[in-house]
Amino acid sequence: MKIDCQISRTLSQDAAMIREAVFIKEQGFQNEFDSTDNVSVHLVLYANAAPAAVARLFSEENDGTYTIGRIAVLPEFRGLHLGSRVLSEAEKCAVENGAKRLILSAQCRVKPFYEKNGYKAVGNVYLDENCPHIRMEKLL
Repeated sequence: MKIDCQISRTLSQDAAMIREAVFIKEQGFQNEFDSTDNVSVHLVLYANAAPAAVARLFSEENDGTYTIGRIAVLPEFRGLHLGSRVLSEAEKCAVENGAKRLILSAQCRVKPFYEKNGYKAVGNVYLDENCPHIRMEKLL
């Protein structure tokens, strides 16, 4: 399977389609798209030219902290390690821009996925649209 990564400063149709399919239709979130999309770098993984996975990356501070979020893999592409691949691509992009620390807001049910990728839980569990989340970070 050929995997390609497209990086864009704007939210592409493919990125929006994946996020809508996973977060809105599959998981029931309502507030998926926000103003952060306008200041983020968006990554889309293509598997054999078909959009398969997505992530976004942004920095609010000038201290080397970058936030990775909106990681999603379409159901038909799960089990192919594309979540780890798109996370790795986002991390690489952050490092190229001077990142020293990465943070994210993880759904608690996928906390082990992020732990396998080097992230550690920080703080307490909180609700985001009635879904338990935890803040996680990775020092570079």
